[in-house]
Amino acid sequence: MDTAAIAREFTDMCAAGDFAEAGEAFWADDVVSLEPMPGDMARVEGRDAVARKGEWWFENNEVHSFEVEGPFVFENQFAVRFSMDVTPSEGERTMMDEVALYTVRDGKIVEERFLYGTE
Repeated sequence: MDTAAIAREFTDMCAAGDFAEAGEAFWADDVVSLEPMPGDMARVEGRDAVARKGEWWFENNEVHSFEVEGPFVFENQFAVRFSMDVTPSEGERTMMDEVALYTVRDGKIVEERFLYGTE
C-alpha cells in the first residue's frame, strides 16, 4: 500500500471516530509520537506506549464533537487537520485545532508529529 492509500484509509478511520483502530492498523512497532509540550507526553516511542498515550487522552478529555480534514499527501508524508470541541477533565470547554504530520516507511506510520493552532 502506498502512502496515499495509507493516508486515505487512516484518515477515513479517524473521521469515523476509530482513532485507536487506525493506530493499530498503521503504526510501526517503533512509531514515535511527538507533541509540542513539556513532560512525559512530549515524546512517546513504541506502538504500545503510543496506544497508552491515546487512551490517556480520551480518558482525560470529553470530546463533544470533532472534524477531520485531509489527508494532504507529499511523498512519504501526509497531514491531517483535527478540530475538536473538548472539555479537559480539569479545565474548561474549548475548541482545539491541530495538524498531525505522519511519516510512512515500509507501509507503516513511523512518526506522528502534532502541531497546534494558536489564537
